[in-house]
Amino acid sequence: MRIFCFYHVKYVEKAAMPEGPYVIVSNHTSYLDIFFMYSILPNHPFVFLGKSEILTYPIIRTYFKNLNIPVFRNEIRKVGLSYVLASKAIKEGWSLVIYPEGTIPMTEIPKLISFKNGAFKIAKEANVPIVALTFTNNYSLFSDPTMFYGPARPGISKCYIHPYISKEEVAKLSFSELKQKSFELIEAPLRKEYPHLYSKDGND
Repeated sequence: MRIFCFYHVKYVEKAAMPEGPYVIVSNHTSYLDIFFMYSILPNHPFVFLGKSEILTYPIIRTYFKNLNIPVFRNEIRKVGLSYVLASKAIKEGWSLVIYPEGTIPMTEIPKLISFKNGAFKIAKEANVPIVALTFTNNYSLFSDPTMFYGPARPGISKCYIHPYISKEEVAKLSFSELKQKSFELIEAPLRKEYPHLYSKDGND
């Protein structure tokens, strides 16, 4: 799919990967973030944990349903089941991809929005490393499928694979510290490439 649509992935940073399994966390601004994972990590077996709404999109629905674990966020019983299946997948040697923002932001893209807790809860309970990725321009190549007039064009996707957080550090850090460290890793390239989105924060 990537080659046919004339997409190329450029690694601005490509740190070493840990021994699997591990939890992969990334920002999420485009459905290219999903498709490109198989090119970025071709030798590392993984599944996605993601919102069930993705099952409503043609093509993506078939692709996601057969390979991944949907989260039905409005059904408490099924949310619990999703986490049970995710933990089982890790025990069986599968790594797990989670987009901790939980959705594609609708404003100030690609600025990060706050992270949800699931990815970090799973990593701590399973005692596995965390690998953080940043995509800085996928949103400008292909948008959310619900945006009828959104961009859809070939181009170069810029990707950062950050130094991983070891399982020893995952165990040592508090829950909030682990979430904050992951957030800062993913956010750093976005602050650098899109300073205008962060200038209003008063931190730049």
